[in-house]
Amino acid sequence: MSLKELLPGKLGYGTAPLGNMFRAIPEAEALATVEAAWQQGVRYYDTAPFYGAGLAEERLGEVLAGKPRDAYVLSTKVGRVILDEPEKGARELGEKGGLFEHGNPNRMLHVWTADATERSIEDSLKRLRTDRLDVVWVHDIAQDFHGDEWLARFEEARTGAFRVLSRLRDEGVIKAWGLGVNRTEPIELTLALDEPRPDGFLLAGRYTLLDHEHALTRLLPMAQDQGVGMVVGGPYSSGILAGGTHFEYQEAPAHIIERVARLKELTAQHGVSIKAAALQFSLAHPVTAAVVAGATKPGRVAEDRAALDETVPAAFWRELRAAGLVSPAAPLPHGA
Repeated sequence: MSLKELLPGKLGYGTAPLGNMFRAIPEAEALATVEAAWQQGVRYYDTAPFYGAGLAEERLGEVLAGKPRDAYVLSTKVGRVILDEPEKGARELGEKGGLFEHGNPNRMLHVWTADATERSIEDSLKRLRTDRLDVVWVHDIAQDFHGDEWLARFEEARTGAFRVLSRLRDEGVIKAWGLGVNRTEPIELTLALDEPRPDGFLLAGRYTLLDHEHALTRLLPMAQDQGVGMVVGGPYSSGILAGGTHFEYQEAPAHIIERVARLKELTAQHGVSIKAAALQFSLAHPVTAAVVAGATKPGRVAEDRAALDETVPAAFWRELRAAGLVSPAAPLPHGA
């Protein structure tokens, strides 16, 4: 089954913010946001143990436990095992240091072996209060977390997590697996392997209005040739395309702020919301199966739903390309 056949609808809810990313979110607000996603018709939910050291999974599970399990698709990730002991000192998260400093205090092991993968899945099922997962992503085996050591982490996952998840898929325990990363290179490397074969991938931040050139040149042609689908994570580039100030999980640099200003000027001229432009751009590539957008307030989910359904005129897309704000090779809605 392809990702497009598996995932219900084009819009998923990404739960990284539920792990208290950037700020401490009140419990009631977090739960209300998940409920709002459900009321808006969202039926695909993506989470991970990494998000707040289990906090996002716990909060998501609290709400989804009251919903019919067959009515939604659920994905989580492997690569972090959460321990029942506090972290000592600052977490080592590569370029993402401090990202979840307001999450649970539990210590995390960063490990992609076969045993750790099976334990991670068992622990996630408990936190999510469910009996099964639909999709499992191998999380963060990339340069942004591991620097020059990323290939060693990839090899650990190739001989561990990849094989476990392939077996679980073949046994019917899960429906699909792939990589969930913020860089294209690990996916390119995986697609070049003879086996095991992933069903898709979740690529965060690399196919957005602000950053898509690299993915277009190698990764997406490879995926298209192999019939492998993509879930676009971080379609708002960490928030800068949705009114926030972060890009790549840090305060946005001047050249990104300037580019966003140009995008906003063009959207204003056409009466288009920048959220609509961002989501519909990411969905226009034929490899894309869905986008997952995070939110920490119920009203933000309604905005995402409205942005997905908003009518964006073809003239906007033509001017976007003419202004050099998207790659000449990027597929656009309406064939612009």
